[in-house]
Amino acid sequence: MTTLAFCKPFRVLCQFSPSGDKRTLADYIDTPGIYPAGRLDYDSEGLLILTDDGPLQHRISDPRSKLEKTYWAQVEGEISDPALQQLRDGLMLKDGATAPAKAKVLQVPALWPRNPPIRQRQNIPTSWIELRISEGRNRQVRRMTAAVGHPTLRLIRSAIGSITLAGLQPGESRNIVPEQELTELQSLRPEPAPRHLQARRPHPHKSNRPGRSSRRRS
Repeated sequence: MTTLAFCKPFRVLCQFSPSGDKRTLADYIDTPGIYPAGRLDYDSEGLLILTDDGPLQHRISDPRSKLEKTYWAQVEGEISDPALQQLRDGLMLKDGATAPAKAKVLQVPALWPRNPPIRQRQNIPTSWIELRISEGRNRQVRRMTAAVGHPTLRLIRSAIGSITLAGLQPGESRNIVPEQELTELQSLRPEPAPRHLQARRPHPHKSNRPGRSSRRRS
């Protein structure tokens, strides 16, 4: 089994197949047979796990696993305690309420410079916050910070469970040592889907052939 921790640079697609003139994982990784476990937005940076272990890939990427992911977000404005508390309490977004997040103010982290740098407005400060969430909604962190009045300007995923970015620069990867680092990930067991969302299985004695009547007996 091969499992890599990779630091995805800004504006790199989480795929190996070409897409116009955009950079992809193929520009950085030549290990055959591995695929990303989950995704990271084109305009986000940081930790991505890639593996050739199908079950492990599924456990990491399945939102029902409730695997905690840590993000560092540079947001517009000086974030207030009430805004942080809103993130901790959970927010109502267009696709429903978020689960409570772990949120705190972060000292400016020692990071690589982004190219191009963020666009800063004159006389408007920025803040850094750390958010830990266990959901996997599309662009969730950006939507959450915008909902409390602090749009995200830069977003870095710093950890997936206990696996961190430590020692990696953009475009670099390292092998994850299974015996030491994968214990948590390998023990994940996705929670079953709610009963009303589980696919209904056909009755073993009923035919599904097209054209046959499926009247319900009274």
